[in-house]
Amino acid sequence: MPLRRAAVALVVVALLLTGCSGGREPHDGRITLRFQSLAWQDESVQVNKELVAEWNAAHPDIRVEYVQGSWDSVHDQLLTSFEGGEAPDIIHDASDDLADFAYGGYLADLRPLLPARLRDDIPRSSWDTTTFGKGGGHGSSGSGVYGVPFLQEPRVLIADKKVLDASGVRVPTPDKPWSWPEFRRVAKELTAFMGPGKHAVAWPLKEPVSATLNLGLSTGGRLFHRGADGKVTVRFTDGDAVVPETVRAQVNADGSASGATLGMGGSDTLPGLFGGLYAMVPLGFSYRQQIIQQAPDGFEWTVLPAPAGGEGGLAQGVSPQTLSVAEDSPYKKEAVRFIDFLLQPSNMVRLAKGDWMLPTGTRALADPSLHTAKDGWATGAALARDLRSAPAQSVRGYPEWKDKVATPALQEYYSGAIGRKELEKRLVKDGNLVLARYQR
Repeated sequence: MPLRRAAVALVVVALLLTGCSGGREPHDGRITLRFQSLAWQDESVQVNKELVAEWNAAHPDIRVEYVQGSWDSVHDQLLTSFEGGEAPDIIHDASDDLADFAYGGYLADLRPLLPARLRDDIPRSSWDTTTFGKGGGHGSSGSGVYGVPFLQEPRVLIADKKVLDASGVRVPTPDKPWSWPEFRRVAKELTAFMGPGKHAVAWPLKEPVSATLNLGLSTGGRLFHRGADGKVTVRFTDGDAVVPETVRAQVNADGSASGATLGMGGSDTLPGLFGGLYAMVPLGFSYRQQIIQQAPDGFEWTVLPAPAGGEGGLAQGVSPQTLSVAEDSPYKKEAVRFIDFLLQPSNMVRLAKGDWMLPTGTRALADPSLHTAKDGWATGAALARDLRSAPAQSVRGYPEWKDKVATPALQEYYSGAIGRKELEKRLVKDGNLVLARYQR
């Protein structure tokens, strides 16, 4: 009896192990790859599923299984799956979430696997967002590429066209944008034109860090500086101060921005925009879809470029959506073949339009459908050449610095509770203590 129980136990363990393999072992010579997608908008989910079906129809020996993930929980979910040996083969994420996974050895270095077509089609500035290693930059000694950046989203101004036209202010274009001082001046003029209880700008800064850092590139801000030893420290310069000082002044000195929106997310500000409470809202490019879906009849809107700086021009940081391959995947070459298919120029255009974002690939970005005036596509496409890797892209410890140091400090600064000196002290002194623990 004991031997029989032992035999049964071995069978149960074997079955459990087989079940945990997630279908990775080939059956009848067919490989199954798991592709975890974070697409969430109906159009985007549909496009992703269509492309998976097209691949499967053309590649019966390499089947791709579509797995639905969520942006809200992706980091913790991936960490759990990596540590449990159950990570999907192909991973959809954002480039600013990759650093710890790359340094932790969970993601495959794609350099020896990427086809030349894909390498050459995506600009170096985009590859910088997924390159991590000792030097921290593209091509640095000891660095590797841990994801393929394929969709990117500039921050733009979504504006009430009727208010702008009636006010007579100069309307900016990508060729002739507002400077940050002009933006502040125009906001005061618009607020006076709109009347009591209304504001030219609504800054949705519930999550203030990425917006502040990414827009700061236009004024020469960088905040994070990597030394010759590869270690990163925080320095707060005059270039870093322009964007936060503009926002703070609009809210607390000029009255041209609403203090009530500082704790809001982007979607929360749309009813006020539609209702005439605000004339402009700085938002990600993809919010255009929500505006089309939610705007009342007769509401006319336009897309304007974010303000430009004297040193950086229209430059702004982005954290593109990415496709990575798990280091534990036994089918890395096949996974990259699927990524190459998914990101063929025509397919990349389909993905971009489904997510209302811009493709990183130069051939896809040249597609005429992304350069039409309708729905602001042309304005967004014109900004693509100025998009750069977000300042915090390869900084280890950035999530903790953001959550524990930068978010509360910027929230207090924008509300007027603290001044620049205290903001700088927290970002730099407290911030460097956090980063140092990750760089020992």
